[in-house]
Amino acid sequence: MKFMKLGSKPDSFQNDGDNIRYVATELATDLTVKVGDVNFYLHKFPLLSKSARIQKLITNPEENNDEVHIHDIPGGPAAFEICAKFCYGMTVTLNAYNVVAARCAAEYLEMYETVEKGNLIYKVDVFLNSSIFRSWKDSIIVLQTTKSLLPWSEELKIVSHCLNSIASKALIDTSKVEWSYTYNRKKLPSENGNGNDSPWNGVRKQQMVPKDWWVEDLCELKLDLYERVVKTIISKGNVSGYVIGEALNAYASRKLPGFNKGLIHGDTAKNKLLLETIIGLLPPDTRSIPFGFLLKLLRAGILLECQESERSKLMKRVGHCLEEAKVADLLIRTPVGEAIFNVDTVQRLVEEFIIACEHDGEADSLLEDELQDMKSTRIISDTAKIKVAKLVDGYLAEIARDLNLPLAKFIHLAELVSSFPRATHDGIYRAIDMYLKEHPEISKSDKKRICRLMDCRKLSAEACMHAIQNERLPMRIVVQVLFFEQLRATSCSEGNSTPDRAGSMRSSLPSGSHESSRSITTNTEEEWEEALKFSGEGSRRSSNDSNKTNNNNNNNERVGANKMKGLMSKKILSKIWSSKDRSGEITSDDTSESPASTVAEETKSTPSRSRRHSVS
Repeated sequence: MKFMKLGSKPDSFQNDGDNIRYVATELATDLTVKVGDVNFYLHKFPLLSKSARIQKLITNPEENNDEVHIHDIPGGPAAFEICAKFCYGMTVTLNAYNVVAARCAAEYLEMYETVEKGNLIYKVDVFLNSSIFRSWKDSIIVLQTTKSLLPWSEELKIVSHCLNSIASKALIDTSKVEWSYTYNRKKLPSENGNGNDSPWNGVRKQQMVPKDWWVEDLCELKLDLYERVVKTIISKGNVSGYVIGEALNAYASRKLPGFNKGLIHGDTAKNKLLLETIIGLLPPDTRSIPFGFLLKLLRAGILLECQESERSKLMKRVGHCLEEAKVADLLIRTPVGEAIFNVDTVQRLVEEFIIACEHDGEADSLLEDELQDMKSTRIISDTAKIKVAKLVDGYLAEIARDLNLPLAKFIHLAELVSSFPRATHDGIYRAIDMYLKEHPEISKSDKKRICRLMDCRKLSAEACMHAIQNERLPMRIVVQVLFFEQLRATSCSEGNSTPDRAGSMRSSLPSGSHESSRSITTNTEEEWEEALKFSGEGSRRSSNDSNKTNNNNNNNERVGANKMKGLMSKKILSKIWSSKDRSGEITSDDTSESPASTVAEETKSTPSRSRRHSVS
């Protein structure tokens, strides 16, 4: 810390209790200066020689010449004592903690050069400009002391000088940083020196200074001063948004208790103001801010019930980078209400991601200048859409356990990403199955609604095996799964070792079935009867081929697998239908909408098939 000593005489100020200060000399005092609750017993001549204000007060005929009242001096009794000692020529030590108070008090007492050369104002200004403002940590300390000395410190431009000093040093080339700073966070690998490196010519290589070396020291500032410092740094330019994001993250972690754990403690109003200030300081480029920090801000904003405008800003930023999230990141609990998870917030995030996708399509028509102005614009790739679809599927599987989750919210969230590319529909099937498991009371029509979210043709083999044995699914969905699995088995038995699953299914479907799985649920009974017959013929053909080529060693494994799959499909199908018949589930409503009606007719007209059902 920098300091400066003024005067050479020994300090002869003494106390008489808490409220009396006097100069111990042989000469009797002739002036009483009252500063607040403290009385100073001094001599007129030293003060009159350096303070124009004291001169005016003593020469005022309306005032007592032996007593002066100055209750409004900035810095109070301590600052006045520094000025009084300077007038006596006694030793005074100035440092970063008292220099601003001394400067403001000297201004109040009008200790100018016109009163006497080398007066206190001049000496303090020299110390500030030559030492304090050139020191990193002293500038921060001085800035902190200015808060209690407003508006004097502001009018004397001490605050602005501190802001410029701190901002200039924060923006300096890291190779020129030669002063000490506080840094307890993890550095980047490129910024860490390797302790095992041997010194070159006996001199160890100096470690690199991290780009965000200054962020922890600024965390000592109060919120209003911190905001002004960061704004000054941003206004000067030449600082990356990533470093600003790191600075804001460090400040929030320091000043908001429980911020990193998602539980904010302490004064709600104070924490809310701090959070909204940090949100307002975020750089415009979304990609420069750590995604985890944005999520923590969003959680805190919801918990503290920040203004809707601030929460909307955060949702927009998080939504544009939603592919970076994990399922655990989205499990935001509702502060009030019966539902466990805040589904509405996640829905807003997905909608913001979709908006960003739509803007990407419009970006091609913009001029180059307009694109440069859109700092937050980013290209949403198909890979990002796949990740978001997988993310939503996983999130739906988690919130499906919430017994108070309305079906409408589940379906709406799933439909938002229904057009996104997916390798399989296993994720959405898992979510649907979890919802049916935790909500067994839902009606048959609701089961059909939720099952329309998945495409049976895009289920993996493992998911199909699970689905055809899943008693929670409507029979119509199970039949669809069996049908498409049989098509795949048939295509494999015909020698196509690596079939295009979707293509082979579409080519084998009856007319009108080339749409999505949702269109399949609306096929007529005649089309379903044809489809089931086709599936049965394919199964029997596969079984016969396997018997004929049983001695062929090259095709033994493939044919055996097809035979087992065909037999298993028919066995499970017959078991499902027979169990449905026994439980009375095939009602008039089902027979009019599901393929079960065609099965019922076949069992009546085919006695042998009925006997197989009874055996199984």
